[in-house]
Amino acid sequence: MLDRVDLEPLFFAPFVSSVMRVEPQWIDYNGHLNMAYYHVLFDRCVDEAYTLVGIGQDYVHSRGRSLFTAEAHVRYLRELTLDDPVRATFQLLDFDRKRIHFFQQLFHGTEGWVSATCENMSLHVDLDSRKTAPFPDDAATRLARMKAAHVRLPTPEAAGRRIAMPEKA
Repeated sequence: MLDRVDLEPLFFAPFVSSVMRVEPQWIDYNGHLNMAYYHVLFDRCVDEAYTLVGIGQDYVHSRGRSLFTAEAHVRYLRELTLDDPVRATFQLLDFDRKRIHFFQQLFHGTEGWVSATCENMSLHVDLDSRKTAPFPDDAATRLARMKAAHVRLPTPEAAGRRIAMPEKA
């Protein structure tokens, strides 16, 4: 029998979540996925990506640190309906000592079209002080490895967009 060896994770570009499904209680009176639950689907992907990087739920419990969303920009592009299968992607755009900037896309799981995108800035927080704190070296190293894999991807066209009324003709 082989001894267990802790292996470094493989950082595919972008990270792709497991398959999720649109749940019945998430359908609104318009007959499609309510806007709040797009965030739930994106957040479930974030949880998977954070676990891969080593900053997921176990990290929160063992280190007393976590990531808090500071800003998010969601674009709703095509509606999802009951029981639709979906996958979300996670592309690390950048990070520094206390923040990560990432972009996500939500895809229909069998047809492949993009339903929504979400750009986020999250802060690394010490849960005792409730203030931002630097990433420990091991987490920063894994984030650097993920960024090195993701830097090969094109910057998403929607990254960095702002909300504004169209200019009048």
